[in-house]
Amino acid sequence: MDTLKKLFPFSFRPLKGLTDLIIAVILLIVADAVCGVVIGLLSHLPLIGWIIGLVGGLLGLYFFVSIVLIILNYLKVLK
Repeated sequence: MDTLKKLFPFSFRPLKGLTDLIIAVILLIVADAVCGVVIGLLSHLPLIGWIIGLVGGLLGLYFFVSIVLIILNYLKVLK
């Protein structure tokens, strides 16, 4: 669990209520969308396009796992 807390620090911060949960999820969705747009623009570069695409996929996975962990942390499933 300590490793998860180090890898996903934003997901394990204390949430006071439902509004904090909604704001955190919206922030992660917006961050994912912004990263997706930037990576989409940069992926057309000839030599490094596939590397940027790979990084984009990893970032998308990171944001998705962060959202799941925030929800599980809010529901007190994780200790």
